[in-house]
Amino acid sequence: MEKSNIVDFSSRDEISDALTDLLRTGAQQLIATAVEAELEGYMAQFAALRTMEGHAVVVRNGHHPERPIQTGIGPVNVRIPKVRSKDGAPVTFHSALVPPYVRKTMTLEAALPWLYLKGISTSEMGTALKALLGPAAKGFSANTVSRLKRVWASEYEGWRDEPLDDDQWVYVWADGIYSGLRGEEDKLCALVIVGVNARGQKKFLAIEDGVREATQSWREVLLKLKGRGMNPPKLAIGDGAMGFWAALEEVFPTSRQQRCWQHKTMNVLNCLPKLSQPKAKSALHNIWQAETKEDADKAFDLFVKTYEPKYPKAALCLHKDRDELMAFFDFPAQHWQSIRTSNPIESAFATIRHRTKRSKGCLNRDGMLHMMFKLGKCAEENWRKLRGFDYLAKIITGVKFKDGIETTKTGQIAA
Repeated sequence: MEKSNIVDFSSRDEISDALTDLLRTGAQQLIATAVEAELEGYMAQFAALRTMEGHAVVVRNGHHPERPIQTGIGPVNVRIPKVRSKDGAPVTFHSALVPPYVRKTMTLEAALPWLYLKGISTSEMGTALKALLGPAAKGFSANTVSRLKRVWASEYEGWRDEPLDDDQWVYVWADGIYSGLRGEEDKLCALVIVGVNARGQKKFLAIEDGVREATQSWREVLLKLKGRGMNPPKLAIGDGAMGFWAALEEVFPTSRQQRCWQHKTMNVLNCLPKLSQPKAKSALHNIWQAETKEDADKAFDLFVKTYEPKYPKAALCLHKDRDELMAFFDFPAQHWQSIRTSNPIESAFATIRHRTKRSKGCLNRDGMLHMMFKLGKCAEENWRKLRGFDYLAKIITGVKFKDGIETTKTGQIAA
């Protein structure tokens, strides 16, 4: 039996993820954009009709009163445009998406997730939108679908060129997000960077396609960010396996590096037999959960001494990134929870990984990026400020920290 890409909202009260939030906040804008695209297609058929003065005969004439449509994700207010003919001929615009007098549609809740997952830039967008009304719906042409695709693409392209020099970016997180979608040769992968500014606000800075291991791909991403005005971040956090680090050293050589402890833990444990993994995981936790760098160094040395004789690959996997794993100790303790891992990216894209497993082959390169952009920007709206964000100004001005605590100029712990 073929798997369906339509999300069942019958138990929607139990669902809480970026996609659901996006549907709740973006449905009105989505429908408005779709109806405008329908109207443009409708008006196009009268484009050749002109008055003696050369003006269009059929013109817009305001909107019908706003009305709510009850959906499975709550009421969505819609305003349907009106048209009139200057020569008195009867013309009426009817939206195939939102017909006259419709007050409730049970299919909207299923069609919108499908739209985001399958139709953002594919020929199936029309089918997804028609699901709002069932198979008998007519009037949603291929040209209308094409116009909608251009709207999504324009939003994404505009966001990619937004200037970044209005903020000071203190921390950035980087990761390569595999979508499960295949290109012509390799799996499609989005190179994602999230930054936190001086006010503690976390923002997506880049969502680009590329090859995760390729330094050149990351170099292009970082150079574009630099061109948009991004300053060298004080600390960059990410997985140690990426070509990101070589690119960072070229583009922002003054930025400190912090390896993600979540990725490192998984990599080290993969070098050990399953029976040894629980004890080794506890030993790794003793390192990154230590109160001081001195205690962390002791736990680090103990791990290497314990496992190197029998499992040298596990010891080497940990040891090769020692300095980069310990960088967080030189930053405020209030930030440690956020800067020890790349979780800000991982958590935001967990939903996308889950959804795209069932959509292989339904999204192309652009569709994947547009979906990630829309879901990511929705998640961004719900992010809280970085804990202890008032310390960010001190980092920017060069205040030093030891074991997470501010120090004086002489290196003593500040009172």
